[in-house]
Amino acid sequence: MDNRLRTELWTSWASLLRSYAAAHGLNSRHHAVVEVGADEITLRVANRWLRFTHDLAEDSEGNQSAFSLLEDGTVKLDAKTQEMDLAAEELAREMMHSE
Repeated sequence: MDNRLRTELWTSWASLLRSYAAAHGLNSRHHAVVEVGADEITLRVANRWLRFTHDLAEDSEGNQSAFSLLEDGTVKLDAKTQEMDLAAEELAREMMHSE
């Protein structure tokens, strides 16, 4: 994948996570923080976290999954591929509303 496209998709993924975490935070007693770097994005909620690298997603409970952003704007998490916005919304919802 072209580096410019990879950077754009990475930035979009971070932005979607931030937006959906904020939206779900309206109905949650928790606040989310999204930390973005060139090679790592971390979504933090209370004492839990979800970290993405360009090929791995892992959480504070020790779970790991293969992760990739695809050229067509979809996200592949393990064997499941879905639209980037739907994946970000689902993950943000799970993080904001799981106790």
